Amino acid sequence: MVYISLLTCSPGDELYAAYGHTAICVYDDERMTDLCYNYGTFSFDTEHFYWKFVRGETYYSLTAKPTRYFFDDYTYENRQVYEQLLNLSQEQAIAVRDALEANCLPENSDYLYNFVFDNCATRPYHLLKEVLQDSLCSTYRGWEGRTYREFISHYTRPHTVQNALINMVFGSQADQPMHGEERLFLPEELMRYTEKVTLSNGQPLVLRSHIGRFRIRPIKWWESIYLYLVLFAVGMTLLSYYDRRRGRLTYGVDIALGVVYLMVLALVVFLIYFSIHPLVGWNWRLAVVPALHLCARMVYIIR
Repeated sequence: MVYISLLTCSPGDELYAAYGHTAICVYDDERMTDLCYNYGTFSFDTEHFYWKFVRGETYYSLTAKPTRYFFDDYTYENRQVYEQLLNLSQEQAIAVRDALEANCLPENSDYLYNFVFDNCATRPYHLLKEVLQDSLCSTYRGWEGRTYREFISHYTRPHTVQNALINMVFGSQADQPMHGEERLFLPEELMRYTEKVTLSNGQPLVLRSHIGRFRIRPIKWWESIYLYLVLFAVGMTLLSYYDRRRGRLTYGVDIALGVVYLMVLALVVFLIYFSIHPLVGWNWRLAVVPALHLCARMVYIIR
C-alpha cells in the first residue's frame, strides 16, 4: 500500500522561514520506504547565488529524504509539522509517488522559484490536481478577496521593520485582491484549503489530519517600525535645531542620507525594470523617510 500525506510546517525565526513550508510524504509499505519530498531546497553555495537572488532567478530543487529526518530538522528548530493523510485510491497514490520520483531525477529536479506563483506550496497543489484530474473545490474561504500585501504582512507581522522594507518595494499589484487558487502560495492557506476540499465523487480529499493554526509571534515594542521612524524624526529635528543655533548645516549627515536614498532608489529601479520578482513597483512608502528628513530640516530653514 502507498499512502500520501501533505506536510505543513509552522514558521521559523528567519525571514525566509516566516511563511512556513509545505512538503509531501510518501509511505510505501511494499518497498518499506517512508520519504519526504521537499520542493524548497536551495543552496547559498550556488554560483552567483546573491546576484541571482536579486534578479529573481533563484533555482530551487525537489529533493527526497527519510521522513523522520525531515521531522527531526523541524523539531530541532522548535517548529510544528502538521500532517494531512490524503484520501487517494491506490492508483492515484502510486501516480503521485511516480510523479514525485520522476520530478526528483537530477534532470528534472530544478525549477525557477517564484515566491507568489511557483513555490513549495503551489508545486504540491498542482501535482495533486494534475494526478487526480479533479477541480479540488474547497469550501474554505480564508483570505478570499484580501490583498497580497495584507496576506504577506500577516506572516511578516505588521509594523515590523522587515515588513516595512518588504512593503516599500511592493507596488500596486500587491494591492490586488486574491481569489481561489491565487491564495495557495502560502503553506497555511494551502493546508486549510486542502482540509475542506471535496472531490467530484463527493469524497473529502483529506482522510485524516492533525493540523493547527500558525502562531505568529507578537512584536515587541522595540521591533516596531514606528519607534525607529519617531527616533529618526526626533534625531533629525534636534540636529536641525543645533545647526540653527550655530548658524550652519551639518552637511555630512544630509549627504550620507542622500547617498542611502539614492542606493535604495537604484535598488527599486533595478527590481522593477531588470528583475523578475513579482509584485514589485512604485509606492508612496518609499517617500516616508525622505519626507521626515525634509520636515525635520525645516526647523533650520524656516526662521
